[in-house]
Amino acid sequence: MATFTAELSWSLREGEDFARGRYSRGHALGFDGGITLPGSASPHVVGKWAVTEAVDPEEMLTAALSSCHMLSFLHVARLAGFVAASYRDRAEGILEQIAPGRRAVTQVTLRPRITWEGAAPDAERLAHLHHEAHEACFIANSVRTAVVVA
Repeated sequence: MATFTAELSWSLREGEDFARGRYSRGHALGFDGGITLPGSASPHVVGKWAVTEAVDPEEMLTAALSSCHMLSFLHVARLAGFVAASYRDRAEGILEQIAPGRRAVTQVTLRPRITWEGAAPDAERLAHLHHEAHEACFIANSVRTAVVVA
């Protein structure tokens, strides 16, 4: 078992009106490796009260699925005897209404582009490697969101 931590810090700023919802959603996210990122609600959710330069939870979920899949994929590809030279992805998360007043990231589409040193897997083997990576990904195993490799 492992435990992971994140620290979050937010405070009301002078002149903001919490009771009327007129306050910045900007906050700081700290991680155990020492990095701190600016966080916010998505502009799609709270409009002008978002900090557009910050990362929002929906982006973090999309990035976490992409990152976990890549790390799992590199592992299974190595075990299968392939050498990945680079891996790039442009993941896309879709936020949808799932019930009145409820929204969820219902799908994340991964678009990995991999370059290989030496032999590359054929299309069937590549699809199998992605399937194995998906099955091994801790984050994919933790969410109900559909994860599609395009």
